Amino acid sequence: MGVVLPTDDVLVAGLQAGDGETFACLLNGWSGSMLRLARSFVSTAASAEEVVQDTWLAVFQGIERFEGRSSLQTWVYRILINIARKRGSAEQRTVPWASLAPDRDPTVDPSRFRGPHDQYPGGWLAFPERWPSTESEVLANEVRATVAAAIESLPIRQQVVLTLRDIDGQTADNVCALLDISTANQRVLLHRARAAVRSHLERYFAATGVES
Repeated sequence: MGVVLPTDDVLVAGLQAGDGETFACLLNGWSGSMLRLARSFVSTAASAEEVVQDTWLAVFQGIERFEGRSSLQTWVYRILINIARKRGSAEQRTVPWASLAPDRDPTVDPSRFRGPHDQYPGGWLAFPERWPSTESEVLANEVRATVAAAIESLPIRQQVVLTLRDIDGQTADNVCALLDISTANQRVLLHRARAAVRSHLERYFAATGVES
């Protein structure tokens, strides 16, 4: 289970008062998620750590100006994304989010889906096969590495949305607010990202010959 944090008003009051316990609570609750998100934009884990450090510094410097127009987490994550984008651009890891063209190429063979005149257009013709069991520690580690590599290979827009939704557990509304994108755009990016990761796993299991 995730860390249960106090309400925003308690957290904000604690940060504004310089309370160490409040800061420690937020570090424990959010730093892992922030590192994963920062890593989507920058070239190294060390760089992601610096982004998170710079974010917390900016939070402390700006907490008096927090007006509560969004949740505290959304506000903090927006600061992180802005810092990570700038660093990523400097490292030539990314280009500005708004300048990226939408991803148009299908991530899954279109023939696997129902056509536009079907009763359920866009749905799977047949559900994907069940994944093999990963009870073996070696296999589980290989699968995790395969998933990590698949996520790393995604276009940055898909990578960020997938990280926020499926790894950090953010809601669709929160992701739209954080990235300033529409609900439809968020849904398309998430679908494409999930489909691409599934395709990587399908190829991995086919190549290894692992059976369910």
